[in-house]
Amino acid sequence: MTEEIKNDVAEEVVEETTETVDVEKELNDKYLRLMAEFDNFKKRTAKEKTQIYTIAAAEVVEAILPVLDNFERAVADKDNVSYDGIVLIKRQFDEILEKLGVKVIEAVGKPLNPELHNAVMHIDDENIEGESIVVEEFGKGYMYKDKVIRHSTVKVAN
Repeated sequence: MTEEIKNDVAEEVVEETTETVDVEKELNDKYLRLMAEFDNFKKRTAKEKTQIYTIAAAEVVEAILPVLDNFERAVADKDNVSYDGIVLIKRQFDEILEKLGVKVIEAVGKPLNPELHNAVMHIDDENIEGESIVVEEFGKGYMYKDKVIRHSTVKVAN
């Protein structure tokens, strides 16, 4: 009888071991499939990101090309380049930047803001009220949405 019990127990152990091995194989297969799907997802996302960047860059270049065309016409006609023509081209360029969501950072007369302005000079001026007021702008700063593209280069008083 004890031999029979031993055989029954051995059969149960073999069955449980076989079931455990089957479960482990199934889990391993699921794991490998999941890893493959994740790898494909990463590759697809990287490709989409590159495509989106390329499309956005092309749209910006396309918007700027008419301005370039007008500059080329002005340069080609050396004898008739006029100030008014250049002003019109600048206005056209400003309109394109505005449509793209690019804004000029206001600087002169404003308090110095290190997040927007890059102070390169400091003067004392008794006629200016307040601390660290921007009195001159050497280079315009620009923002795209809430991100500073380029800080304003400024002179600060007091």
